[in-house]
Amino acid sequence: MDIFSDPVLLARIQFAATAAYHFIFVPLSIGIGLILAISETRYYRSRSEEDALAARFWVKVFTATFAMGVATGITMEFSFGTNWAQYSRFVGNIFGAPLAAEALLAFFLESTFLGILLFGRDKVSPKFYLASAWLVWFGSALSALWILIANSWMQTPAGAELSADGAQAILTDFLAAAFNPSTLPRYTHTVTALLVMGAFGSIAIAGWYLHKGRFSEFAMKTLRVGAVVGIVSTCALLGTAHSSAVVVAEEQPTKLAMMEGMYDDEVPPLYLFGWVDESSQQVITPFSIPGGTSFLATGTWDTEYPGLNSLSQTEDYGALDPATAPVNFVFQTYHLMVAMFGLIMVTCLLVLLFTFRGGKIRQMKWLQWLCILSPLFPFLAIQAGWFTAEMGRQPWVVYPSVTGPDSVSLTVNDGVSASVTGGELVVTLLLFLVVYVLLIVAWARLLGKFIAIGPAKVIEMPDDVEVPAQMLADGPFRGETADPVGLIVEDDASKATPSKTEEGA
Repeated sequence: MDIFSDPVLLARIQFAATAAYHFIFVPLSIGIGLILAISETRYYRSRSEEDALAARFWVKVFTATFAMGVATGITMEFSFGTNWAQYSRFVGNIFGAPLAAEALLAFFLESTFLGILLFGRDKVSPKFYLASAWLVWFGSALSALWILIANSWMQTPAGAELSADGAQAILTDFLAAAFNPSTLPRYTHTVTALLVMGAFGSIAIAGWYLHKGRFSEFAMKTLRVGAVVGIVSTCALLGTAHSSAVVVAEEQPTKLAMMEGMYDDEVPPLYLFGWVDESSQQVITPFSIPGGTSFLATGTWDTEYPGLNSLSQTEDYGALDPATAPVNFVFQTYHLMVAMFGLIMVTCLLVLLFTFRGGKIRQMKWLQWLCILSPLFPFLAIQAGWFTAEMGRQPWVVYPSVTGPDSVSLTVNDGVSASVTGGELVVTLLLFLVVYVLLIVAWARLLGKFIAIGPAKVIEMPDDVEVPAQMLADGPFRGETADPVGLIVEDDASKATPSKTEEGA
């Protein structure tokens, strides 16, 4: 098949797969990090045993997810030097500073204070421990900033010039490069989306506990926190999404044309859904709002934007071929992201309404199931948004934005390594898939164990009490030997009796 002999396509597929897999864990870790910090704040104020158990539970969930994010992110950095060697040479002078800053100023901060959360609860003051929880979350958000600075520069280059031999971009103004036209809009939009993901992750766990009739008080507290974080973040998404879309309209005309399926110059309508017939270069849809996209981008209903056909005839965008551009793919992912936003908003409102109004959600099985499934909505929205951003700038890996420096752009074909063959890429892609399946299974099993145990109280049994062997075999401490000091897990549905404990575990 042609796909196995095309190193450029295989390199793109491999990087897309590793990036999409990595971005399963990044949104969860940053989003859950905020839930963890809020939980630690609640415990710092109340000093109650229930809040202490809840805080310890979120530390475990966050740590497992954070470790997966770190492990899966390493793969992409290696691929810069192997599959994308020419691209690395072109952007190396630009990317060195933000990637170094991410490691020194963000990752070290996050990992250092995570160590305190894991091992220092009884060794540091409560105030310092609380500060550590917030610094872990701040470090993860700061890490995202430096990564997005690098990625945004690829979308809207600034603060650079082309070298005399045309082989690389040279940094001329660090601040201009770091805070290029799309950095802040894309960063705020991405981080608010990650907070929604974390809120829905906590809502799903709480919904599961309500469905199983376990840890009901913890579940209700978690639902309240998750609903508030979710609704605030979702409302903020409206503003950040608008800002990000305006930058696309002003700086990336070919991406806007793909998002709206525009081949010819026109006042772009607003589509709720549809299908781009790439052969006839038309959007097939039963409903649209004439001039709607123009209004969202400029505040007027009659602003005309260039289509792909006319853009491909210009000097800056001559590398674009409308016949092969992934127009329908970008159109679908963009509108999927918008559709998921609607489901996210509805879910937040339902959880907020029936959690704070007498806790009616305790008896609403259908809403509990909606909570359990709800992380799918922000997950699909985030993945669809990233595919829109990355596929929408094809065929460039460094996009020739409207205000970008002259000639500072790079096509995908010019960015791949000339020494990596299609066969090598196929083998490594298959190996990645095998390892990634094993990793996600291990993570899911570990997370499942944490959720099964829950925010439970660990009780030390007297020396003369023998723990039933069946409890050790089937409970949360399965595989342990019958130690003279037994452990029993107690939750709000299990008051330290062996039979109930076994059922709860």
